[in-house]
Amino acid sequence: MPRAKKPSYVPTDRLDEMLVRLKLSGIREQIDSLLDEAARSDLSARETLTMLCEREIARKDHRRIEMALKLAHFPAVKELANFDFEAQPSIDPKQIRDLAASRWIANGENVLLLGPPGVGKTHLAVALGREAIMAGYTVQFSTAVALVAMLVKAHSDKRLDEKLLALSKPKLLIVDELGYLPLEPDAAHLFFQLVSRRYEAGAMLITSNRSVAEWGTVFADPVVATAILDRLLHHSHVLTIRGDSYRLRAKRKSGLIKPPPAGDGPPVGSASLRPVTGGTTNQPQS
Repeated sequence: MPRAKKPSYVPTDRLDEMLVRLKLSGIREQIDSLLDEAARSDLSARETLTMLCEREIARKDHRRIEMALKLAHFPAVKELANFDFEAQPSIDPKQIRDLAASRWIANGENVLLLGPPGVGKTHLAVALGREAIMAGYTVQFSTAVALVAMLVKAHSDKRLDEKLLALSKPKLLIVDELGYLPLEPDAAHLFFQLVSRRYEAGAMLITSNRSVAEWGTVFADPVVATAILDRLLHHSHVLTIRGDSYRLRAKRKSGLIKPPPAGDGPPVGSASLRPVTGGTTNQPQS
């Protein structure tokens, strides 16, 4: 008597159970449509399996990026594709693209974006943060004021070590608008502890309207400022933007304000983007 053949299908409930156990939610939720697609395309078993894995990976990547963007707390959606490089000729697009590759994050380096208000520092910071997330890195964004407030509260609650540990976990920490308001001496010391905790362990991107020579005033203590800069600049890239504010330019075009007389302010295009390596220490001047 001939031997009965085993059925070539797997009961739906059993397949569903295995997909749940393997955490293949992307395949599980679309299994019927994916198998129909494979049949219509006349895919082999190997090609079908490849397609199923590709769809699962794509879904997991999408969900990871979606969650990482939420956890980053970016203030707005800003992308490099929407940055107006022609309006800021002091910025080298090639060097920005190099930073967008995120190798500096992998190496635990820092980026300082310096320049007056309205020249696109926050736009670039957020855009580079988004590129980092796409590359698989964790990112956290905060204004300097909010970050210092968190540190001060944690210190007051005797939970500073816990907060510093939490802030040391993201591969990239973005601190926006450092220098718009001076820090109290105690707050400056807390910021120094954060920078020290992340030194050579996690990358930082800081935007500021003050040159590094003015950071002694920002931190109300030239000694603390020098110690902070010593760690930030050791492995870093400093981008100084000199140009007109996007917001002011729009108001001038609309005629709401008059353009400044010729000769006022620094010339557009005089900025430089330069890597700083090898233990550079800039002594701040108060």
